[in-house]
Amino acid sequence: MSTPTGPASGLPVRMPRPRQPGRHRRPEPLVAPEGAPALVLAVPGTPSSATRSLADEVVSIARSELPGLDARIGYLDGDDQEFPSLQAVLAHAAEERTARFEQARAAGADVKEPDGPVAVVVPLLAGPDGSLLRRVRQAVMDSRVAADLTDVLGPHPLLAEALHVRLSEAGLARADRARLFTVATAADGIILASVGGDEAVQAAGITGMLLAARLAVPVMAAALDDEGSIASVAEQLRGSGSQQLALAPYLIGPEIDAGLVEAAAREVGCSAAEPLGPYPAIGKLALAKYTTALGITTPQAQGSPVR
Repeated sequence: MSTPTGPASGLPVRMPRPRQPGRHRRPEPLVAPEGAPALVLAVPGTPSSATRSLADEVVSIARSELPGLDARIGYLDGDDQEFPSLQAVLAHAAEERTARFEQARAAGADVKEPDGPVAVVVPLLAGPDGSLLRRVRQAVMDSRVAADLTDVLGPHPLLAEALHVRLSEAGLARADRARLFTVATAADGIILASVGGDEAVQAAGITGMLLAARLAVPVMAAALDDEGSIASVAEQLRGSGSQQLALAPYLIGPEIDAGLVEAAAREVGCSAAEPLGPYPAIGKLALAKYTTALGITTPQAQGSPVR
């Protein structure tokens, strides 16, 4: 016979572990809401296997942060075969949502017809590029699908962290914020290279200030697509006392020919770091744009020191 407190035999009973009260309580894991729109990553530039690998890693990071997320990739210059275009991906997402609704209704389920956006389109861009964003917007319009379009990923402290990591990987910056050791090749002036004209330079400058605070060296933004901009900034930095410059691409990668970065670095006689690429912060920021567009509450993405 059992008693209210357990078996009569006196064997121990494994009771449910009570949730820890107060602000130190572990948060419940967040999952994507059922029927939520797809996150569609809009990838600029010429599609390639390297571009696909980068985009795959970005959406993989986003999925790991929000289980159940429907994340897809659409290429601005896709061919709809190996690299599906943004329009095709949006149209396919809309067709799938309609098919799910019709199947559920045919099965007798009491479901309401889906409304709201089919997808949230997140441009894979660190900073604003007017010409590319116009093309993304036009692709969304041409798809004739109800989709929300978010802003670009930056400026953000996590991008300053990513730039710091890329510079340190190239031996151009100290990896330790406490400056407990030195790097012989560390730059004493950073050129933050962006694309997209004046607006992009101004946006990059905000992240540049955060990077300057991390490195304790001057950082100035310049435009790769504005002839003479990189050289002019290099001259300013050298005029203010910087002797060993480094070029840090404020770019994720697919949006520009890598040869332009190399050519700009040769022009001013300095070394260059790699683009941001699939750094974990890129996936987290893409997800943050998505959740903000939908009003989903998630922990705020915050920068962290490079150890």
